[in-house]
Amino acid sequence: MSKFRLQSIVFVLTAFLMGCNEFMVVGVISDIAKSYQASLSTVGFLVTSFAIIYAICTPLITTFTGKFDRFKVLMALMLIFLLGNTLTAVAPNLFWLFVSRIITAAVAGTIISLILVFVTMIAPIEKRAMLVASTFAGFSIATIVGVPVGTAISNAFSWRDSFALISVLTVIICGFLYWLTPRNSRQANASLGNQIQLFKDRRIVLGVVVMITLMSAEYTFYTYIRPIITNVLGFSTTDLTWLLGLVGITFILGNMCAGVIANRFGITKLTVISGAVLVCLLLMNAMFHLSWLGIILLCVVCFVLGMPGSILQVMFLNVADQEYPEAMNLASSLNPICTNVGVSIGALTASISINFVQINQIGYVGAIYALIAVVGSFYLVRAK
Repeated sequence: MSKFRLQSIVFVLTAFLMGCNEFMVVGVISDIAKSYQASLSTVGFLVTSFAIIYAICTPLITTFTGKFDRFKVLMALMLIFLLGNTLTAVAPNLFWLFVSRIITAAVAGTIISLILVFVTMIAPIEKRAMLVASTFAGFSIATIVGVPVGTAISNAFSWRDSFALISVLTVIICGFLYWLTPRNSRQANASLGNQIQLFKDRRIVLGVVVMITLMSAEYTFYTYIRPIITNVLGFSTTDLTWLLGLVGITFILGNMCAGVIANRFGITKLTVISGAVLVCLLLMNAMFHLSWLGIILLCVVCFVLGMPGSILQVMFLNVADQEYPEAMNLASSLNPICTNVGVSIGALTASISINFVQINQIGYVGAIYALIAVVGSFYLVRAK
């Protein structure tokens, strides 16, 4: 196996680990609450607080460390991540659990952004879009797959074991990163002022808007994916794990298609993709009346939602590489940041909306965000 292929695999697995660490919590919240004798609402704040810390710390740490050697920064942050995740697995009480989640949230986004920069460095231009899409897919897939995986491990053993497994894998991945990651990759002229020049570009701003609104649209319904499958669609709890896995597979397929689309069409199909999300969300209420039609619709919408993240990340990196090279670190962090901002907005919107609409009507709420994404995509495709 060539060194390039090994590097690609390790980078994808690193991003996947970061995503699993974040989203496994969703599948084991009930078990965590039971083990600490805490309320679901208190433990549920783990998800929101992680996303908030992630979104705040990622651009700060990314820009602050931009003037240092990327390899050394990556290895240091991986060590901090390992310590934080291990603390999650052994946290003696809820206070230390929150501390551990803050530690991992603070560094996870910068780790992914550095991984994406290294991908850009090692990949030939003709392979860049596919490799960036594959690497970012590692994180994106974990947003879907992390839930059933965490649930399955928790059911078979305990919720602590799911995080212990991540720590073991992190040690292995760190060894490969030390071996395969390029050295001597200090970023020149990476001052804060130089990096934020990136946001003067209209394409970047519109891309951020599109990504945040699409993630918000997704998490208005995915926040309640378990009750949607069991309570609305009427499937049993024994069917839940494999149905969540099926939905996750469609998301993976969407990510795989994204690399091809980014290579052939760039961002020109984003309006169509956003429009497809809007249509699916508007159809939810009608199609949720039939169990299998509802599952098919969930698979279709997750397939489509698997595409824009990678397409936009390729655009962010290409714009920075061509016109703002000093802002490569910041550009590489935009998609993970947007993902977590969108998750926070979508989950909060879902929590508020559920008091006013039935759960089978939650698609109408997400459609509002999808409509904004359609408009943003329309102007982004035409932006210079």
